[in-house]
Amino acid sequence: MNENKWIEQDGALHRTFQFPDFSAAFAFMTRVALLAEKMAHHPTWTNVYNKVEISLSTHDAGDTVTAKDHRLAAAIDSLVG
Repeated sequence: MNENKWIEQDGALHRTFQFPDFSAAFAFMTRVALLAEKMAHHPTWTNVYNKVEISLSTHDAGDTVTAKDHRLAAAIDSLVG
């Protein structure tokens, strides 16, 4: 998996995660979905085969990066070690 970190750009936090295959990527997305629902803060994301791209911004704060985004990013990072 990629070892890149979150980058703040264009009013959002961005990170790309790469996995061995589609099943691993989808399993990761399922874990992120459960975290996001629990935190009531949902990502913008895409998935193509083994790659998951996530963008985080707080929509009710004018689509800017807030502490909510940093908390969710840290929680997502904890899923991948």
